[in-house]
Amino acid sequence: MLIIGIDPGISGSICFFQDGKIIDVIEMPTMTEGKKNKRQVNGAQIFNEVSKRIDNMDKKDIKIIIEQVSAMPGQGVTSMFNFGQSFGILKGICSAMQLPMYFVRPAKWKKYFNLINSKKDASRTKAIEIFPYFSSNLSKKKDSNKADAILIASFFYETFRENE
Repeated sequence: MLIIGIDPGISGSICFFQDGKIIDVIEMPTMTEGKKNKRQVNGAQIFNEVSKRIDNMDKKDIKIIIEQVSAMPGQGVTSMFNFGQSFGILKGICSAMQLPMYFVRPAKWKKYFNLINSKKDASRTKAIEIFPYFSSNLSKKKDSNKADAILIASFFYETFRENE
């Protein structure tokens, strides 16, 4: 089974995870728009990245796990709108590709890995502990979004099998 763990948003990441191993992790494809060169999620590139990795696979063997996001106190209206737009693009692409989607709240996967009330960078440390072979890909502080995508996929892999 191929699990695709997604940390949504402009600075998010996508993890391709199979048989308990990280196959690949990519930063969220983005593009600039308008006069201010604001970044937005590049839906066409997401489609291409997912398509090339699931080519010739039975869709029953693919699970998309997207972090279930919602508005957060203190976030600006514009940034929350853009965040929601990114989430919607991901859902739309997966729906159009007819891939099964599952949603997991941050509190659920973070509790599983004992990351509740921890700093953002703690997920990077946890991912390196669990997947030391992938540590060179998580060497920068900004790689915490990759770590989130990895842990989202790993959480589903470990808990989904327990419930089968």
